[in-house]
Amino acid sequence: MKIYFAGPLFNEAEKKFNQNLTEKIESVGFDVFLPQRDGIELSKSSGDLIKLDEKKREIFNLDRDKILDADIFLFVLDGREPDEGACVELGIAYTQKYIGNKKKKLIGFHTDSRAAFVGSKLNPMIEVPLDYITDNEEELIKLLRME
Repeated sequence: MKIYFAGPLFNEAEKKFNQNLTEKIESVGFDVFLPQRDGIELSKSSGDLIKLDEKKREIFNLDRDKILDADIFLFVLDGREPDEGACVELGIAYTQKYIGNKKKKLIGFHTDSRAAFVGSKLNPMIEVPLDYITDNEEELIKLLRME
């Protein structure tokens, strides 16, 4: 089963969390696409704007294709608000599932107690498309394995 891993990946702590969770998921037999590891790295240099625009388009196209190819969409909801890029990715996965009639599981994983939506305050445009939301790694693995 292929998993697309969506979530924040813009500081060292987020990247380490994502990598550790990915390793746990892969250790039980899943194939995970982790954009920070498997995607196209966006150059931090100011460089030529056309090249930068091309790189952004490559990142979007690769991530979109990996979302469409995945059996499971895993969204790490941590942070004060869910990552805006991951929200767009959720929209792609949801559209494919419900308009394209592809069997795809959409799972949210939330471990951050400082988030703005603790106690069911998650924006309905994010919460409703998700099939499951959990804050427990063991439960997450069970949900991933569930047919």
